[in-house]
Amino acid sequence: MAMIWAGIDAGKTHHHCVAIDESGRRLLSRRIANDEPELLELLADVLALGDEVTWGIDLADGGAALAITILFNHEQSVHYIFGRAIHRASESYRGEGKTDAKDAAVIADHVRIRRDLHPLRTSDETVTDLKIPTDRRTDLVADRTHTVNRLRARLTDIFPGLERALDLTNTGPLILLTGYQTPASLRRTGKKRLEAWLRNRKVLRADRLSEAALEAAGHQHTSLPGERLTAQMVHTLAREVMALNQQVTELDKAIEARFREHRDFEVITSMPGLGVILGAEFLAATGGDMTAFGTADRLAGFGGVAPVPRDSGKISGNLRRPRRYNRRLQRVFYISALFSIRHCDESRRFYERKRAEGKRHVQAVLALARRRVNVLWALLRDGRTYELMPPTALAA
Repeated sequence: MAMIWAGIDAGKTHHHCVAIDESGRRLLSRRIANDEPELLELLADVLALGDEVTWGIDLADGGAALAITILFNHEQSVHYIFGRAIHRASESYRGEGKTDAKDAAVIADHVRIRRDLHPLRTSDETVTDLKIPTDRRTDLVADRTHTVNRLRARLTDIFPGLERALDLTNTGPLILLTGYQTPASLRRTGKKRLEAWLRNRKVLRADRLSEAALEAAGHQHTSLPGERLTAQMVHTLAREVMALNQQVTELDKAIEARFREHRDFEVITSMPGLGVILGAEFLAATGGDMTAFGTADRLAGFGGVAPVPRDSGKISGNLRRPRRYNRRLQRVFYISALFSIRHCDESRRFYERKRAEGKRHVQAVLALARRRVNVLWALLRDGRTYELMPPTALAA
């Protein structure tokens, strides 16, 4: 039986494919457009070279999505190789130049030699549907953060006291800034009118907000240069932040509705600190299939919460943070661990014990996150929800 290994150096508009045999001899090298007819023709030509083909690719989504889906639809085995690994490995091959053909050949050779590559698998429909809104939510939250920072900067230019007094992550202060941006306008309005104006717009604790704003206005009687145009910009930015908040809220509802349809919804959300949004991001980052990782250790390594050894010669026992991991999944593990410290006594005691051992805050949180990966792995494996005491202890 002739075995063939094919490597695809994926791009946005074009891919390059190289197919090799068991001796590493190049059988095919072709540049193809990221278009279905050409991809199907390539697939037929590669399959004609041998009885069984194993594919490797350096992208898992984006521009490679069409090629991967076509391979899956034809029941092909596809392995994902990090682009950084290909870049480093290419230095050990002959020639200093870098071409798509060389990268595709390196990918094919790695698939032929290595046995530890991560196989790509089709995600279930729910996980696929969660990837799109969670990605969009990440973009919206980043846009909101940037807009809030710009709003703070502009408000500081003309009214620094009000910027210090307001929490611009809340809706009430944003509504205030859509109507009043300068000390003079606040003083002219007065407490009763300002409070009534806020109440008419359903602002919570309108009395406290109006009092804080007027106190800041009472400390500044100087009109700063560019105040009129800057005030207009503050008004616009406040509106933009409110619009982004509304988009995030609507997206959160859609994510929760879709996440509830997944078989592991109850299991994942039962973990302290791992709510609806972080749980949906966990599924989007992992694909929801824990068998693809094999063990909890590999999942922790993929999520960047497991230290890796750095030994050499007589030096042993050195550990360092990994450099190659899924940043999105690490964020899920880290943030959920932080939340669990606040709301779970067991997590808080574990964190405090690590701090007492001399670990810094980040180290202690990462250690907690690593421990929680083991728990989550076991829950998903057994299909049961989190309980403070294991079932065996309760039965005893």
